[in-house]
Amino acid sequence: MDNNKLDFSVVLAASMHDMKNSLCMLLQSMETISESIEHTPEAQSEFAKIHYEVARVNSNLLQMLALYRENNAQLPLNIEEHFLDELFDELLAKNELYITNKKITVRCEIEEDLAWFFDADLISNLLNDILINALKYTSNEMFMTAKQIDESLVIEIHDNGDGYPDSMLQKANNEMTSALLSQGRTGLGIYFANLIAGAHINKEKKGYISLDNHSCLGGSRFTLVLP
Repeated sequence: MDNNKLDFSVVLAASMHDMKNSLCMLLQSMETISESIEHTPEAQSEFAKIHYEVARVNSNLLQMLALYRENNAQLPLNIEEHFLDELFDELLAKNELYITNKKITVRCEIEEDLAWFFDADLISNLLNDILINALKYTSNEMFMTAKQIDESLVIEIHDNGDGYPDSMLQKANNEMTSALLSQGRTGLGIYFANLIAGAHINKEKKGYISLDNHSCLGGSRFTLVLP
């Protein structure tokens, strides 16, 4: 084999990493600009849409990088203790512009002083992608919860939209396969979420996710369980 042969997958991964960094800088710049200038309601709405789409693309790049690393056995976990209220605050801050512009009410319910051991970057990216999609499909309300049940951390994200399509529920809850990637709503995100959840193992118990349309708000419910 020619040792000088170009490995396109490595080049692609490096390019995605560079694009991710650029998008992060763009998001920060957009937030700074939004705070420093006055917008008409129409301009603010368009600005929020652009911010949302950039955040969504950034989330997709993060997912593809994680999937590439997992496929090449290069997805190390950095497990440390983190407080759930800080994690939720970070998620809401990332999406504040869109939430405010779309007049979406987001309520949070977290057990007092709840902390857990997990990889903060991976779990934050996982939940942020689910949140981004829920914000797009909800009508006007969301509810996020975090609590300990038995020996597991249970995080739920509820919305009052139309719910997950039946085709996605069947694939997501029966078998997480590449077939999910063909789903238009959150196929890649759900595939990624299942991968990251399953990588968290404690006392031979693996993390997992579930989807259903039994939200307390009448729409979809995403559940993440970490041992």
